[in-house]
Amino acid sequence: MPTTAPATPLPLMTVTGATLVLAAAPARPATRRRPPGPYRRLFAVPGARAFTAGNLLARLPMGMFGVSAVLMIAGQRGSYALAGAVTATGLAATAVVAPFTARLTDRHGQARIALPATVIAVLGSLCLVWCVRTHAPAWTLFASYAATATTPNIGGLSRARWTHLLRDSPAARHTAMSFEQAADELCYLLGPVLAATLCSLAFPEAGTLTGAALLLAGMVLFTSRRATEPPPAGRTRHRSPLRSPGLPGLLALFLALGAVFGSMEVTSIAWLTGHGLTAAAGPVLALQAAGSCAAGLLYGTLRPRALRGCVAALAALMTLPWAAAATGSVPALAAALLLAGMATAPTMVTAMSLVQHATPAARLNEGMTLAVTAILTGIAAGSATAGTTIDHLGPTPTYALPAAAALLALLALLLATARSVRLSGTSSVR
Repeated sequence: MPTTAPATPLPLMTVTGATLVLAAAPARPATRRRPPGPYRRLFAVPGARAFTAGNLLARLPMGMFGVSAVLMIAGQRGSYALAGAVTATGLAATAVVAPFTARLTDRHGQARIALPATVIAVLGSLCLVWCVRTHAPAWTLFASYAATATTPNIGGLSRARWTHLLRDSPAARHTAMSFEQAADELCYLLGPVLAATLCSLAFPEAGTLTGAALLLAGMVLFTSRRATEPPPAGRTRHRSPLRSPGLPGLLALFLALGAVFGSMEVTSIAWLTGHGLTAAAGPVLALQAAGSCAAGLLYGTLRPRALRGCVAALAALMTLPWAAAATGSVPALAAALLLAGMATAPTMVTAMSLVQHATPAARLNEGMTLAVTAILTGIAAGSATAGTTIDHLGPTPTYALPAAAALLALLALLLATARSVRLSGTSSVR
């Protein structure tokens, strides 16, 4: 019966002359592994994941406290005017207290200052809940909420750690700053939704209590990661960041950017309410934050751009909601807000990087906190101006305010550049 000859096996040995040698196995083609992306490399830094987890946990309440306080006070006291006044007082107190907290943090270290400051802020939140529940005099609400002004600039603390860890890698620092901006947008996107859900489905104080618990737990985890903490600078002779070349112009820019954000939010809520879509205000506004978050993550993988280009793009895109509102189409407005949001993160990342360049390393937290304070001040001014304009002209014409504020930001930047302030950056910003 015929059989099929077996395939000749690969010889393991061959004989050449009198020498016995092993036969070489056929070389396998080398497989190229895909190099890790910038974010994967970023979180491969020892200790980065741990302090980032704590930071995100503590940062989420930043988008919760304002909404929670309004819902809690209005629900228990029946006055939105009182609730708005209390939160405005807290914002004003933060603008005054936050730079001093940051200065102490630079001088003595994050763990020694940020954690006790957080405990004071949490106690202020708990006191606010108690005063609301017991129907204490109105002035106690103002005093309690003002005590929360000691809350550290959590995003600034995290950015300071990245700056310390990545001091020899400008490209990695750019990726880290982009991630931090995306994290800001994500927390301010999810925070109000979580607060409103807790206050409506559980009880009015649930949002404030949950936010206080998250803030304290996150800060404990964050400050316990001592290996990644920048060393305290101690007492230095460095002048105030306000006197650093370039920083005043940047603060003017942040003030105008805050006016963009504040006026856009109030105007969008009024426009949607006027069209009988009050319930859609949250999701539609969330698109702007979502666009900024996505753009921030993408920007971290790209080469940084000059600040003038980012602000010019922002000024151009902020005209889209104005044009969309004139059509009366809600889908058009939603798409316009999504596109407008995409210019926010690159502008903020680049501007905040310039703050780091302009601020002495020994006072970095203070410099970044001043930038945040300028933004908060701009938000308050933009919100108030938009509210007044809506009462007189209506919401659609008021969409000109965010566009005008963005143009003002561009003019402020060009003016500072004309004064020989190098705001368009060097190495890591171009």
